[in-house]
Amino acid sequence: MANKEIAIGIDLGTTYSCVGIYQHGQVDIITNDQGNRTTPSYVSFTDNERLIGESAKNLISSNPENTVYDSKRLIGREFNEREVQNDIQHFSFKVVNDHTKPKIQVTYKNELKQFTPEEISAMILTRMKETAEAYLGRKVTKAVVTVPAYFNDAQRRATKDAGTIAGLEVLRIINEPTAAAIAYGFGKEIKISKRILVIDIGGGTSDFSLLELEEGVFEVKSTCGDLYLGGEDYDNRIVDHVVGEYRRKTNVDLKQFPKAISRIKHASECAKRNLTSSTQTTIELDAIHNANDLSVTLTRARFEGLCGDLFNKVTNPIDQVLSDAKLSKNQVDEIVMVGGSTRIPRIQELIKTYFNGKELCRNINPDEAIAYGASVQGAILTGGSDDKLDNMILLDITPLTLGVETQGQFMTPMIKRGTTVPYKHSDTFSTAVDNQQGVTVKIFEGERELTHHNNKLGEFTMSGITPAPRGVPQIEITYDIDANSILTVSANDKSTGKNQKITITNDSNRLSKDDVERMVQEAEQYKDDDAKIKRQVEARNSVENYCYNMRNSLLNDEQTKGQLGSDAQTVEDVVNDTISWLDTHQKETEETYKSKQHEIENKLNPIVTKLHQSTQSTQPQPQPQPQPQPQSTSEPSIEEID
Repeated sequence: MANKEIAIGIDLGTTYSCVGIYQHGQVDIITNDQGNRTTPSYVSFTDNERLIGESAKNLISSNPENTVYDSKRLIGREFNEREVQNDIQHFSFKVVNDHTKPKIQVTYKNELKQFTPEEISAMILTRMKETAEAYLGRKVTKAVVTVPAYFNDAQRRATKDAGTIAGLEVLRIINEPTAAAIAYGFGKEIKISKRILVIDIGGGTSDFSLLELEEGVFEVKSTCGDLYLGGEDYDNRIVDHVVGEYRRKTNVDLKQFPKAISRIKHASECAKRNLTSSTQTTIELDAIHNANDLSVTLTRARFEGLCGDLFNKVTNPIDQVLSDAKLSKNQVDEIVMVGGSTRIPRIQELIKTYFNGKELCRNINPDEAIAYGASVQGAILTGGSDDKLDNMILLDITPLTLGVETQGQFMTPMIKRGTTVPYKHSDTFSTAVDNQQGVTVKIFEGERELTHHNNKLGEFTMSGITPAPRGVPQIEITYDIDANSILTVSANDKSTGKNQKITITNDSNRLSKDDVERMVQEAEQYKDDDAKIKRQVEARNSVENYCYNMRNSLLNDEQTKGQLGSDAQTVEDVVNDTISWLDTHQKETEETYKSKQHEIENKLNPIVTKLHQSTQSTQPQPQPQPQPQPQSTSEPSIEEID
């Protein structure tokens, strides 16, 4: 193996990292110099040295301002993002704003230093690299590094940059749940298609992916995630509870004292772990402030109460994953749990309940599965060959819809969200005005129907089109996305043979995670809002139509009005009062309008029934009339051809 090219697999975790290597037909998870198979993602700076891993974590209480953790929650982010600001409140170290980017400020060797999150991650990756080199007895230069499935391009690029800083050529960035699925299915003879839901809840993030496994093919069907839901969030709830209890007893706010908070944070993590197997634990810290001790008893029930809203978020992404994959919960064959936080009993209980009591898969190590899958992928990318590797194919998907702007500034999808990559798709478009000699092709990603709600990736202009009436020129536009998620868009004028193209790479200014989630969530939100407004308008129209129908059929005909007698005045009063009410209640809820209609029907229907009985005739019931739809008047660059 000395001369063979190798690549290690690294799970760069928020709280713990892990490294492995595929050799001799199996994956070896490599132990560090402390004999542990996972390494804390901590870096501590002192007056004399920089410490990484266990030794750094051990200094969290005595050196809190200079011990850095959770840097993964900052990587590829903007300083002013809400989630970054929330995280800063719980850090014992200082984070400063450097031209909109967060930087970590510490004192190192008696000098004030600032490090980017990429640099901190690079330090951890370096330790993983050195751990592998000590085990293998040779230099390591290549790696596959994992990231949360919902990491955006900026975060993935930043992670890759961290690898470069660490002296590693990052061959591939792969999604953590996909790596976990490889760990589950690699080497197994799965002859019949098997649907696997991977639930990865780690220290800082939660990922959910639905994969289909069959005869060595690992195909991602859908993915969803929450980059701000993980073990650290549960720890922080315990910290807040402990601080609150101490404040209640002593009127002292421990959040003003970084060393005290660091000790409480470490004790809170231990308490959370204890509650996995016990129903009660005690957090006890001597001389937490001014020689005063701290003692707080925490039951599992209280812990679950403190984190109730966080736990309830766990199943929400599963709905999205199943919906995107067009599957019901009964069609999921296996539920694979990875990440340390999946050991929490309440999380297991919620997921089992969601799947109607289905047992969870426990035959892979939740702490090591991601590094395992990355190691397999590393072997494949460096040309490894054996019966297991040769039969494995990994197919991933696009996280957002890719489209082109057409007439009326509409987003015309070219590659749908959730499409397996690589993928290529072409459509034919035409000019929007007579004698148009050029078109501008604008490329967007997102889930909204109008392009100004989506994210623009780029544009190019194609000129030299032969003048002709609108709709006559034939312009073929092709979207081609490869396995590395690099998108190429080309346009071809069929009459002249002219071509133009643009490549959108991961180095472009792509979306933040906030933008990705906002587009998907807003698409659903506005879809629901539109339907709600439509039902509201229909309910109001129904009331109005009913009133006018009653007026026209009962009051405008003198003979019918005469047959009503004294009831005619009742009908007129109810109709007039309701129309006046509608004039002053233009934006009531659907339920309010339905209630109003029920109210007036209770008053008028008995009169109509009595009239029918006396005349032996029937009257047609009013029907809501369709409302005219607004027409777009904007002038586009190109027009879609049906």
